[in-house]
Amino acid sequence: MTAVLALEMVRSVPKTLLGRATGGRVPALATGAGVPLRLATIDPPQVARPGWARLRTRLSGICGSDLGMLSGTTSLYFSAVVSLPFVPGHEVVADLVDDCEDLPVGTRVVVDPVLHCAARGVDPCPACAEGRTNRCSRITVGDVSAGLQTGFCHDTGGGWGEVLVAHRSQLHPVPEGFSDEQALLVEPLACAVHTATRAGVRPGDRVLVSGAGAVGLLATLALRELTEAGEIVVVAKHAHQRELARDFGATEVVGPDEVLRRVRRATGAFQLEPELGSPYLLGGVDVALDAVGSSGSLETCLHATRAGGRVVLSGMPAKADLSAAWFRELELVGTYASARGTEDFPRAIELAAHDGVARLAKTVSPYPLHRWREALDHAHSAGRLGTVKVAFDPRRTR
Repeated sequence: MTAVLALEMVRSVPKTLLGRATGGRVPALATGAGVPLRLATIDPPQVARPGWARLRTRLSGICGSDLGMLSGTTSLYFSAVVSLPFVPGHEVVADLVDDCEDLPVGTRVVVDPVLHCAARGVDPCPACAEGRTNRCSRITVGDVSAGLQTGFCHDTGGGWGEVLVAHRSQLHPVPEGFSDEQALLVEPLACAVHTATRAGVRPGDRVLVSGAGAVGLLATLALRELTEAGEIVVVAKHAHQRELARDFGATEVVGPDEVLRRVRRATGAFQLEPELGSPYLLGGVDVALDAVGSSGSLETCLHATRAGGRVVLSGMPAKADLSAAWFRELELVGTYASARGTEDFPRAIELAAHDGVARLAKTVSPYPLHRWREALDHAHSAGRLGTVKVAFDPRRTR
């Protein structure tokens, strides 16, 4: 196969430091001179091992974790589990270029991006042996270079390029009748399914979802469809998000400045006002889910959850004051990607047939690779502009 076009994340200490110094407060830097991304013609990725195949990208989403990576706000913790340069894009709908075991050439697939033991050709670690592939401890060894997921690994390529490679264990055929845009939402839906499982919601629990972007909306749907949650209150900034949140199962939708007042009224909690800090409740919801990953969103969850309750970190977490977690004995629960052994993807494919998801898919905004600055700028402002998901379509020329 001849050289292919791709967006490539490169190592740039100055640009990374610039992004960390601005803390993502200057979005223009993340689409201009400050972004360590380039449009390049590269050799197509290849893994000469059984079970691997080439894929040609149809659509690949821009995720919040991608934006954090490009703006330099992502924790340096993750620098040990990527291999530069790499082609981003872990939300992928693609066509098989090669036969891959039982899947013939031309099969349309979605990719489970986690590069676990089976994909790496190594004996299963304890987590993978239990089916908890998202907890794999072998993500830096094996048949491909270091990378927690496709889209963060030099050898595999990613969806922000014309071609990538994937292992059979990562591939899920797209049902007939699904649009590409609908299929694009399957991977984030699988993450939402895993989040709903990790949240440990008991029958009748009051749940708070802080954030109504793609992560929050899909988590709301998964909570409503897969758990016995009672009231689900969703925090949304924008009018279109409020409407979607109700469609996806929210009992009530509130603005960021209404959260504590609404929870206090519903639960009979007491609200306290520290001299120099943010107000918080004694009492509150049973489970709170941070679907944004900002310090403000995480603080909202910590301050609105009853003693002994659970706070679920669904968005990549930001720095926050954890005093409430200590003082109120909160359970902090992380939720990352999806787990193959728990059938998260098959459940996500079922949920993708939901009417609300089909409507949401119609709002996906695709861009060609050469308009990447415009696409990233759109993604940074998606909530304000009424968009839930921005994506790249490498087939497009304009």
